[in-house]
Amino acid sequence: MTDIATRAAAVADEARSRIAAAATLDELKALDHELLGKTSVLGSLKASLRDVPPEERAAAGRALGEARARVEAAVAEREASLAAVARIERLEEERLDLSEVLPTPPLGHLHLITQTWEMLEDIFVGMGYTVAEGPEIESDWHNFEALNMPSGHPARSMWDTLYLDPGDGSAPETVLLRTHTSPVQIRTMVDAEPPIYIVAPGRVFRRDTPDATHLPVFHQIEALVVDRGIGFADLAGTIEAFVKALFGDERTTRLRPSFFPFTEPSAEFDMSMPDGGWIELGGCGMVHPNVLRAGGLDPDEWSGFAFGFGIDRIAKELHGVDDLRELVGNDIRFLSQF
Repeated sequence: MTDIATRAAAVADEARSRIAAAATLDELKALDHELLGKTSVLGSLKASLRDVPPEERAAAGRALGEARARVEAAVAEREASLAAVARIERLEEERLDLSEVLPTPPLGHLHLITQTWEMLEDIFVGMGYTVAEGPEIESDWHNFEALNMPSGHPARSMWDTLYLDPGDGSAPETVLLRTHTSPVQIRTMVDAEPPIYIVAPGRVFRRDTPDATHLPVFHQIEALVVDRGIGFADLAGTIEAFVKALFGDERTTRLRPSFFPFTEPSAEFDMSMPDGGWIELGGCGMVHPNVLRAGGLDPDEWSGFAFGFGIDRIAKELHGVDDLRELVGNDIRFLSQF
């Protein structure tokens, strides 16, 4: 009995080591047949029990059964481990990726007009100006009368105005979409004490037919200075400094006599081009005494200048845009270039 028990324990220990080293289920299946089959060592030991004395046969049988149970447990444990690994490998091989992968959309950015608007504000703020704003729906008084264009003034024919009916019983043609940002000048003079150094950007409206150089809705920016001792030389120097800050030191400006009802004297200002030519940028002049009075200021004490131009046209010039309508067409192929 002692010999069978010892041999059975040794066989079980060796079998467990071999089972633990099995790398595949097929290899484990072969070991199972080899270690637990009828022709295995344990099978031979079981057959030899008939030669053991009857009084020792029960104990030898129990020892042999315990050894076989240890081997069977080791096979079952290793089989479960290998089966789990095989299952994971099979699932990975058969895995289908059904998730929908969308292309990452390109990041948006500010519109070209907005970029130009903010750049102009930055330049003027750097020159000591503050940014002023006003409503897009204006009164006739702010848009025309206070700017030296009373009812019936021939200068009003320069603007094809979009009038509104506010529905509150207001007289006809007294509420309108502003035709320029100049009403902000009046509002600032009424509300603030001089000295005044402001720049007023904003959207304006006119009954223009859209073409390469005109839009019915466009953007302007105007500068207003009101202080003691302001002269025409201050206006010319400010425009020159602004143009150089925007386009570079190689550019220069010139003023040509013109007429605006809200400035006197008035001028158009042009900028030099690399080819030797000139391009008109906007209008300017000394604030008319009547406009100062409308703003509640004494023209004998205060003087000032104003100038303005189109933000859209500055964007057009800066970036070589041929047609202003491209700026409002919402064509992503165009807008993504800037």
